[in-house]
Amino acid sequence: MTRRSALTARRAVMGGLALVVGIGGIVVGAVREEAVVPATAAAAPPSRAAASDLRFLRRDDPARTTVVDAAGTVLATFTDGARTVTLDGPERTFAEPQFAGAPVITRVWVRLLPEEWRAGAESAPWFRPWLQQNLGRTEPDVLAMATEYLDGAPEGRDAEGVRVRGDARYGPPAPGSAAPLENSDFVDYLGVSWRFADGEVRQGEPGRYGAVDCSGFIRLVYGYRAGYPLRADNERGPGLPRRARAMVEVGPGAVLLPDTGAPPSNLGVLQAGDLLFFDLDGAPDQRIDHSAIYLGRDAAGQHRFLSSRVRADGPTLGDLGGTSLLDGGGHYSRSFRAAKRL
Repeated sequence: MTRRSALTARRAVMGGLALVVGIGGIVVGAVREEAVVPATAAAAPPSRAAASDLRFLRRDDPARTTVVDAAGTVLATFTDGARTVTLDGPERTFAEPQFAGAPVITRVWVRLLPEEWRAGAESAPWFRPWLQQNLGRTEPDVLAMATEYLDGAPEGRDAEGVRVRGDARYGPPAPGSAAPLENSDFVDYLGVSWRFADGEVRQGEPGRYGAVDCSGFIRLVYGYRAGYPLRADNERGPGLPRRARAMVEVGPGAVLLPDTGAPPSNLGVLQAGDLLFFDLDGAPDQRIDHSAIYLGRDAAGQHRFLSSRVRADGPTLGDLGGTSLLDGGGHYSRSFRAAKRL
């Protein structure tokens, strides 16, 4: 029985499970700190392109540098003001076959640079070794990590016994309602204590163990797993803030599609790994209240994303509880407002 095929049954037992894990499954030892959680790193196979064969071309809208080999193949794209880089790699497919929705078949791999890109950074001492290590590398990237929390995803634990991947829910059930509550952050999914760079410590709540809301999911993937700095608050400054509206209003990254109060039409500027923002409730304040990770065009040619949401009770790229599309006229496409490249 999968999560979304039996939401009611699952929500009925999660409270009891949370109490059990609160005693025996959640790590409550030493407080974890941002500095001691490494970004993904592993030995990579040699790059298929020699450094002498590469060309670096400047592009606009957004300002970026593309790396092209002797055959004219675009190997990587680096965007000014962003740490997210896309790299050409082996083809792979992202799908949830148990739910409606076309799969995404892509050669794009998404990784993080050690610092934000700027024009001319290809001359920096760190750049060539980084590029040679990451071209052709097939260890899990941002997109693969994000799909490790879908319905039925297998559990995986780190050396300390913390469950760092596996089927995630959205949140505990609200009192008197079957709908799950929001406000579950990455520490709740992991069940750990976390010390942020400003010294504030957050403890995962036992009742929210295994859960992440939309922005908590992005922090779990980009922050905890990929190593992007995280903030404890929603203020401007280094690191990714907690809430979706803060991510778009004061958070880091390059603005691709600004919030004008209406759905953007220039979806062609997006690339896999971009952060997407929505105004789902349509309230008069027009505040952003949902966030997602862009996956790319699916097999039907439409722009598909992955997010953690209420009706799906957790992360999904399928069409349960609304199509996961930026086009097509569905609720999410009508509510789409802005995009950033982290």
